[in-house]
Formats: sequence, structure tokens, C-alpha cells
Amino acid sequence: MDSCKMEAVLRILSTVFLVLTAFLVGLDTETKLIFHAFPRKATFKDLNALYVLVWIASAAAVYNLIQLFRSYIQTGFMKDLTASYRCLAWGIYLLDQAATYLIFAANTAAAQGSILAVTGEKSFQWMKLCNTYTRFCHQIGGALLCGYIAAILMIITSSISAYALFRLYSPKQFLLLKGK
Repeated sequence: MDSCKMEAVLRILSTVFLVLTAFLVGLDTETKLIFHAFPRKATFKDLNALYVLVWIASAAAVYNLIQLFRSYIQTGFMKDLTASYRCLAWGIYLLDQAATYLIFAANTAAAQGSILAVTGEKSFQWMKLCNTYTRFCHQIGGALLCGYIAAILMIITSSISAYALFRLYSPKQFLLLKGK
């Protein structure tokens, strides 16, 4: 399988996992009665890191779809567009890097906030919320797993875009273009 097809497959898989992450977090709610009288609803908006994760995962999924469309246009109509335009190759590489780091950072921040919900913090008198909202916590855990899988897939995609960029340059002299 050539690198263009591999990149397309990786982008499709990462888009699926990013959409799954956004939906699992965004649609996750659980309502419990506190003291048998007061309903309390747990949603992703209760933890800012989960709220940010939904938006970043959605934006990264849209970015991957745009890159898939660009790749389809490039292979269908304009052969070897990246080799002709170094600026485009640099832009794709830098955007892939930024999207990968953002997804990883958002997942890590959400995981850190979620760990406090699992373990609690006695010094701040924060109770363990996952004892009360078990289904909510399990679904968030599954969403974080999907988010980390998407981040790993995006790391591999970013490596492919780095290869596509740096193959344009000469291996003998640093950042000197290859002659034709």
C-alpha cells in the first residue's frame, strides 16, 4: 500500500475515533437523586476539560475530512501537487503536527480531570463522583480511550506528512531542494 492510500486510511480511522470521542463525551449524561429528593445531572459541561475535548475532537475530525478531500482532489486531478508546491507541504505538515498535539493535550487534560472524579481529593474535600455516577464515568473512560487511539493514529499520519515533506529535500545538504 502506498503512502497516499495509507494516509487516507489513517485519516478515515482517526476521524471515526474522533467523532466517536466527541459523541460519547457530548451525549453522556446521568441523573441521580441526592438525599432522595434533589435530582443532580452529570454532563460533560461540569468539567471544562471535557467541554474543550468535545470541541477539539470535532475540529480535528473536520480537519481530517478536509485533508481527505484535498488528497482526493490531488490524486484525481493534480498529480504530485505537494512536490510542486513546498509551501503546501509545509502547511500540511505543520497543521498535522498542531492537530496531533491538540488532540493529545485535550485528551490528557480530560483524563487528568477525570482521575480526580474517580479518586477524589480529601484535602479539598472533593468526593469521589464516580461512586455516584458510574455509567457516566465508564462512558467518559471509553471516550478517552477512543481519543487516545485517534491521537496515536494522528501521530502516524503526521509522520507520513513529514515523510512527504522531507523527501523533497536533498539528503546530502540540509534543507536544499533536490534537483530535477
